[in-house]
Amino acid sequence: MRKLIAFDDDTFDKLKQLGRDRMATFQELADEAFADLLKKHGIPIDLKDALRKSASLPESPKRNAGAAASPRKKKSRS
Repeated sequence: MRKLIAFDDDTFDKLKQLGRDRMATFQELADEAFADLLKKHGIPIDLKDALRKSASLPESPKRNAGAAASPRKKKSRS
């Protein structure tokens, strides 16, 4: 899928130079940048990442079906 993104000339020149320095294509730089952005906001980027994230979520406390929500105090007989 193609999308159009506009950069000012100075930023685009710096991105091209970074690509040359790292021997990476502009697409590779963009993929890395967007993956980092998604990770920063906790959004999984692929199925493996989503499964890892869901497996590390803390479990919600399980309620005992036989226990009452608020325990009653026993009346003392005097």
